[in-house]
Amino acid sequence: MSIVADAVKSGFMPINTELEVNKLFRACVKYEASDLHLKVGNPPMVRVGGTIRELQRGPISDEEMVSLLVPLMNDRNRKIFERDGGADFAHMVKVDDTTWRFRVNLLQQLGHMGLVARRVNAHIPDFEGLYLPPTMKDLCTYDQGMILLAGVTGSGKSTTIGSMLNWINANYRKHILTLEDPIEFVFTEEKCLINQREIGFDVIDFEVGMKHAVREDPDIILVGEMRDKETFMTAIHAAETGHLVFGTIHASSAPSTIGRILDLFPQEMHPALRSAIAFNMKGIVAQKLLKSIKPGVSRVPTVEIMNFTPMIRKLILEEEDEKLGDAIRIGAEDGMQDFTQSLKGLVDKELIDRETAMEVAPNREALKMALKGIDVSQGGIL
Repeated sequence: MSIVADAVKSGFMPINTELEVNKLFRACVKYEASDLHLKVGNPPMVRVGGTIRELQRGPISDEEMVSLLVPLMNDRNRKIFERDGGADFAHMVKVDDTTWRFRVNLLQQLGHMGLVARRVNAHIPDFEGLYLPPTMKDLCTYDQGMILLAGVTGSGKSTTIGSMLNWINANYRKHILTLEDPIEFVFTEEKCLINQREIGFDVIDFEVGMKHAVREDPDIILVGEMRDKETFMTAIHAAETGHLVFGTIHASSAPSTIGRILDLFPQEMHPALRSAIAFNMKGIVAQKLLKSIKPGVSRVPTVEIMNFTPMIRKLILEEEDEKLGDAIRIGAEDGMQDFTQSLKGLVDKELIDRETAMEVAPNREALKMALKGIDVSQGGIL
């Protein structure tokens, strides 16, 4: 019999009672941690300021882990966990007068249950609060097209998109429709009408959700992660038919995102895809979160912005992706910046130290020169 089935049979499914695991979620909020980690044989751990730390209590046994985690799952998530060895869903915990959302992943490793949960801020920060470049607002003003946020897991992509949608919500009268798995930020309507649908809860799957979306009169659609070719094709079609589409993708930089998209498809489709990307993409933003040295600020993003100017479109159509980095570097007037320029700005503003900047710099020599005041893209002094 499986872990979950055993637990259900043994009575680990409390009804209408406070979940014991909520104490650990509240500790995550108390310590202002971004993540909660539960692993059999270890004490509960939280990530604070980018560093994993143990909570002051003993290791979690197998029996305790099952009693903590199985009650978190509804029937659907239990079936998914049994089938896939893991399940993703949202969980809400009230702390004082605030309800906090967590993006939960339950997993099985070496035959044991475990949990990783990301705390979602109850408040959606604005661009200034996130230390994002002011040019991010320009990407929010389009009526149609696609905007992608690129980065690894935990790089703040969802928070940045939440901030962008909230800026639109405060400045335009539009209909925003989100398809999320699970929902992270719950928006408060200001000028916009906002409908948020959670995959598996509000709609059976992403494909059906997008089929419905085109009949629901949205101006803006958030489609979540571009994890397969079907998702990307559905999203690019929505952009072609007059919607502004936001999404995320796992890629290390803005230029490499093009190759990441193409890798989802067979070679014979690449020319048509390059054309679809060139004429429908409005911008790709890549970001990484770095430890901050400013008091009261835990982490800040270093951000690379590639706007789809005529030059960028030309390079993509002509398959000259290796030149995209240079085009970004000289595109400041078009609101673009690369990681080197972003890192220099964060150091100048005393948000990060030079050691951190050098550690993550894609081109350390270029950053050294930039910090000395030498603009390598223009061959002159900054």
